Amino acid sequence: MNTTLDTVVIGGGAMGSAAAWALARRGRPVTLLEQFGPGHLIGASHGATRNLSLAYSEPDYVAMLAETLRLWRELEDESGEQLLARTGVVNHGPDPQLGAMHAALNRAGLRAEFLPTAEAGERWRGIRFDQQVLYMPDGGQLNPELALPALQRLAVRHGAEVRHHVKVVDLQVLDDGVRVTVDDGGAAEVLTARQAVVTAGGWTSKLLGDMAGTPRLTVTQEQPAHFGIADPGAAWPGFNHFPGTGDDYAGWYSPVYGMHTPGEGIKAGWHGVGPVVDPDHRSFQPEPMQRAALQRYARHWLPGVDADSMTDISCTYTTAPDHNFVLDRLGPVVIGAGFAGHGFKFTPVVGRMLADLATGEGRAPAIFSAARPGIR
Repeated sequence: MNTTLDTVVIGGGAMGSAAAWALARRGRPVTLLEQFGPGHLIGASHGATRNLSLAYSEPDYVAMLAETLRLWRELEDESGEQLLARTGVVNHGPDPQLGAMHAALNRAGLRAEFLPTAEAGERWRGIRFDQQVLYMPDGGQLNPELALPALQRLAVRHGAEVRHHVKVVDLQVLDDGVRVTVDDGGAAEVLTARQAVVTAGGWTSKLLGDMAGTPRLTVTQEQPAHFGIADPGAAWPGFNHFPGTGDDYAGWYSPVYGMHTPGEGIKAGWHGVGPVVDPDHRSFQPEPMQRAALQRYARHWLPGVDADSMTDISCTYTTAPDHNFVLDRLGPVVIGAGFAGHGFKFTPVVGRMLADLATGEGRAPAIFSAARPGIR
């Protein structure tokens, strides 16, 4: 069977769902294809919590923060769902970039203030704070388990078609669009479309192959964990702990992020340091040394948790060499990739940017170009 479409979005995770919502809101015909079922645990958009952290100083990201706060409110209003728990986010540690973050956020009219470590410790006694504390009250925790179905439901309400369990096995660029071959439950189908929006996460490079202009992306398996709560009276913001140098930080793999996941415990993890994997052949098992180091971290820096009560989590990061997103158009193919553990907070903004690229109504900032130096 051969079907002709206007825009096909390949990948129904956070960014693909947001792109479908943004396009459908504009009255554009759009079909969203997702190879797995709703709520699957195989990619990067599952789970009940992601931090909406404002820990940026780069101007393009800071501008996106202001827009994403507005768009999450719009999505909550349109869906009737509470998607953001406004607990605030605290960054702490000796890293000097905290001063640049504070200055950039305040210049943009986003709330950020330094707190004395003793005051922070009294307010959030489950965390041992390190040298300096930057508090961002507009942050909190987003809920992917509610956000993704809300985006897809609203996209359908605006006229989009959403198809699960449809695997794209081939993507070919034509003179006047794209040809997409799919496996729909064992039945082959060929779709032709004016354009494709590729938001396939860890499968992006597999799908695009050697298509001219595509970026280099690395897929890693990340292994955060939920720790049991030892202090039920403690309040928990989202948090990021930026290390310094010296013996106090020996054995660290990266900064540590964390948050409270209701009903599951306190989530904590290293950022972007897991083993490189093929997304179709993952172990889902933690790297033992990193797991042990994370448990030592929790025992020392998170007095409000039971470090011996540890439930492993598995997800993927897809990362460009400079750790910035890839948001660009290459002929009839729009690419959204490289969100690498810090993209979820920007989901509705990325959806808007991908829709702009698909409709010709705008371009993404140059730092997200697929042609920027060093990413091919």
